[in-house]
Amino acid sequence: MKLTIRLIGACCALAWAPNLLAQGFPTRTIRFIVPFAPAGPTDTQARWAAQQLNAVFGQPVVVENRPGAGGVPGTEAVVKSAPDGYTLLAGNPGPLTIAPSARAQLPYEPLRDLAPIILIAKSASCLSAHPSLPARGIREFVSLAKAQPGKINYGTPGTGTVGHFATELFATQAGVRLNHVPYKGAAQYLVDLLAGNIEIALAQFAQSAPLAKEGKLRCLGATSRERSPLLPEVPTIAEQGLRGYESYNWNGVLAPAATPKPVVARIHEALAKALATPEARELYAGQGHEPGGLGLDDYGAFLKAETARWAKVGKAAGIPKQ
Repeated sequence: MKLTIRLIGACCALAWAPNLLAQGFPTRTIRFIVPFAPAGPTDTQARWAAQQLNAVFGQPVVVENRPGAGGVPGTEAVVKSAPDGYTLLAGNPGPLTIAPSARAQLPYEPLRDLAPIILIAKSASCLSAHPSLPARGIREFVSLAKAQPGKINYGTPGTGTVGHFATELFATQAGVRLNHVPYKGAAQYLVDLLAGNIEIALAQFAQSAPLAKEGKLRCLGATSRERSPLLPEVPTIAEQGLRGYESYNWNGVLAPAATPKPVVARIHEALAKALATPEARELYAGQGHEPGGLGLDDYGAFLKAETARWAKVGKAAGIPKQ
């Protein structure tokens, strides 16, 4: 009888252990790894999330940028970290939902090796051109590209990123050939676009809208399903003849797969509450983003669906695995 009681007590203690861990979490600095260069959308949204977690938990949340190779090395660093909630990933389509279709050898399986915590925001882009490019809309640009196959350069944050696959999706649907110029981050290719060193790039509205209004860039078309409130005069790419074309970047938060569920839930709760505030929704809407806040299961389903979608795009565009 005493043995049975002890066993029951031990089982109860084991069952309560994760919850007790979550209640005491965190007790030290949290690392937030951004697998891209500073100043890009993934970096800025990760820094916002880090501020929210710091305010709620009262512990430092240090953002660490590890750019390069389409975000894969930085993502791998999180996958290989201790699953204790003290290392988080700023998630992005490139290394999570596109890499399985872009890489011949990927050192992790995103759906298996990472625990989804929350989707922060979805972001549409505009196909942005240097003002010297003689095209003011999608139809003119397609005609220009068809006359110069492979001569028009487009920049992306790297091979296997959403900018790469989304532009190739555009090229496939439009029947044109463009030359891919990969960079280490969005900030870098935007500098070259402004200087006229590349002709076009997909740039999120938070970056492109102010520059378009100043005449430094020309927005040829929006990748969103509907027009952006930041540039309502710019029609979507689908409106201009490429029916069904749609592309969104997004950023979220993930942790190593074996991170205790109560810890994951606690991080999710802190960020979900922050995203639900009028201040956060106004902040993201003002930048042309759609605030997220998906629950744990919903975010996981979203990642699975996106992975399948980009696999189809890569196959249709004939993008070779590297």
